Amino acid sequence: MKIFVLGAGRMGSWLVEALCLDHDVAVFDRDPHKLQYFFRAHKISELAEIRDLAPEMMINAVNLVHTRQAFEEALPYLPEDCLLADIASVKIGLKELYAGLNRRFVSTHPMFGPTFADVRHLERENAILIRESDPVGKEFFRNFFQDLRLHVHEYSFEEHDETIAYSLSVPFASTLVFAACMKKQEAPGTTFRRHMDTARGLFAEDDQLLTEILFNPATIRQIELINSQLSFLTHIIRERDTEEMQRFLDKLRENIT
Repeated sequence: MKIFVLGAGRMGSWLVEALCLDHDVAVFDRDPHKLQYFFRAHKISELAEIRDLAPEMMINAVNLVHTRQAFEEALPYLPEDCLLADIASVKIGLKELYAGLNRRFVSTHPMFGPTFADVRHLERENAILIRESDPVGKEFFRNFFQDLRLHVHEYSFEEHDETIAYSLSVPFASTLVFAACMKKQEAPGTTFRRHMDTARGLFAEDDQLLTEILFNPATIRQIELINSQLSFLTHIIRERDTEEMQRFLDKLRENIT
């Protein structure tokens, strides 16, 4: 398949490298320096060059803030039957955007980052396909993800953002709070070091990506849940209530079983 990838950030670059093994891939980014290390993909210097390539699919890999603008700028150069795709971490507004564009689309979300995950071993990672997507597009990405041994899940636009608020916003927010409490301290324990490794991995990710996930409208409910549980734990500790602490720990063990 002829595929055009718009945006050569971390995920866009990973997609280019992964797809060009089996497909004819072209890539464009407004920062030409990001294109210098691609050797198997066509490097596009101007969007108008897309017209001659006539891609069958365009994957929009820019951040969510610029997704609409990126589609609008590229559309004049795309064939009418070109399948539009995105890999946005939060889908807010995309359902309405695609409806307004009146084009076939496939929306997906690889649930990992090239910085934080080992892209050579993805068998424990997940990917989401949006249920409302074009069947041909879903089948393409389902096969692509399964070839990488990813676990593939299918959700609606709304279900996706609820899932992201739970699966990403909760650990992200918890890690931010952990990092906010840091101080210079000798002899940290094993558990502390593991939390620190997680924090360092998180902060190696793109700031715009972290912001998009945390600004997901469904995140607020998860933050409020964290606050309520912290308040309850604070109450138990302040009262030195051994029995309540035991019940609390038993419940948490049950939650993660």
